[in-house]
Amino acid sequence: QVQLVESGGGLVQPGGSLRLSCIASEFRISLFPMSWFRQVSGKQRELVATILRGGGSTDYADSVEGRFTITRDDARNTVYLQMHSLKPEDTAVYYCNAGIRSTFFQWGQGTQVTVSS
Repeated sequence: QVQLVESGGGLVQPGGSLRLSCIASEFRISLFPMSWFRQVSGKQRELVATILRGGGSTDYADSVEGRFTITRDDARNTVYLQMHSLKPEDTAVYYCNAGIRSTFFQWGQGTQVTVSS
């Protein structure tokens, strides 16, 4: 069964950094564009960052451009999201999935990121 397991979230002060990881199982991420999303309770899930197959091209939401970096390690079947200069408005549950606007697999449990002093 396909699984997406996100980790690396936590409580961080404004201006801090976190690195999220997403380990995929039962499918090869090398075959897909991979994306990170985030969701605040009561709001729609938001696309944050995308990395295309091969890792040569990335795209970011305007709100995180210049602060977040998405990378992929196809050999480890893992996608990462490095987050710097975190702001309180980055507080959300973060998820990864294969795809961009449309996603391929069931969502994982996500990882909570809380930015607060």
